[in-house]
Amino acid sequence: MSRNRCATMKPFYVMEVLEKCQTLACQGEDVIHMEIGEPDFDTPDCIKEAACKAVTDGHTHYTHSQGIIELREAICRHYANTYGVEIHPDQIIVTAGTSPGMFLVFSALLAMGEEVVVSDPHYACYLNFVRFVGGVPVCVSTREEDGFQYRPEDAAAYLTEKTRAILINSPSNPVGTLLSDDRMQAMADLRAHSDEHPWILSDEIYHGLVYEGRERSILEFTDRAFVFNGFSKAYAMTGWRLGYIIAPRQFIPTLRILHQNFFISANSVAQWAGIAALESAGPDVARMRSIYDRRRKFMISRLRELGLGVAVEPTGAFYILANARHLGQDSLKLAFDILEKARIGVAPGIDFGSNAEGFLRFSYANSLDKLEEGMFRLEKYIDQIKCA
Repeated sequence: MSRNRCATMKPFYVMEVLEKCQTLACQGEDVIHMEIGEPDFDTPDCIKEAACKAVTDGHTHYTHSQGIIELREAICRHYANTYGVEIHPDQIIVTAGTSPGMFLVFSALLAMGEEVVVSDPHYACYLNFVRFVGGVPVCVSTREEDGFQYRPEDAAAYLTEKTRAILINSPSNPVGTLLSDDRMQAMADLRAHSDEHPWILSDEIYHGLVYEGRERSILEFTDRAFVFNGFSKAYAMTGWRLGYIIAPRQFIPTLRILHQNFFISANSVAQWAGIAALESAGPDVARMRSIYDRRRKFMISRLRELGLGVAVEPTGAFYILANARHLGQDSLKLAFDILEKARIGVAPGIDFGSNAEGFLRFSYANSLDKLEEGMFRLEKYIDQIKCA
């Protein structure tokens, strides 16, 4: 059975592109990275200093499997101050990034054959998590003119007696758009055929990186929800591997047991650094967000100049999903051709679902100088295609 689960798992194509970029770089080639969703900023000093202090103070041992109480209390304060919602430290499990959190929640929530409704496009790994634990992902097609965000009435059409949860991601990867307040409320109000509200699973990892409007937590609309969040994106802490789950109390015993068995606890030093991120790194996040915003505006304008379609401007995260179907229908082949001929790493749309085939995802988590050079190379590549 384990072999069957692994055999059905598709590659994470973004990583395939990244690995090819790294191979070319080792050969002395100059590659512009726009494929990977990783901040190019260094982790803020206040966070690094807190980590060094934690080592000096001897905080280098196993922690409580749910995470140190000081960090869980800081997360509670963050959600109260940012979203006006009250959660208890006992509802939080600190994990080594959001990916282990997803594994834990899907394992605890799903019985064999139960369904999770997911938008198409979606983060590449969602479906693999669901399938690996025996669940069934049900993809809801979304529209380019909507910025590829759910329409609640479309999601409702896919609810069955097997529906256990609906997964949302706002701001979203790969699109960078936000669900409106009305749509979030409507998603929270949906009922399955059993007349029971499905659980809402809200991936909030890109909160803190919003340039127009503001992000909303699902916990502002319903308490029948799980939240995935962490420190990788807004705080430039990808390598620290620090995330957390906020879950309904009745699931915490099971989640805690799963975490004890599979992961024991999150990194102790990273947890102390996480407190500093929440309490002291606000000015650093604001600075990085301002720089991302300048890059965002440049990329939207430049991609449109080059004839790539951006129907709805992204207002969060650091991605643009651009329609490149006039350049080629096979986005994976196109991405590798661009890498080979223009030395630009981009993410193929097919990585994010069949609805994104023919699109390319551009990450602007790179310096403006690099982005300008990347767009110059892309322009030359497109000109060569037109002349061929």
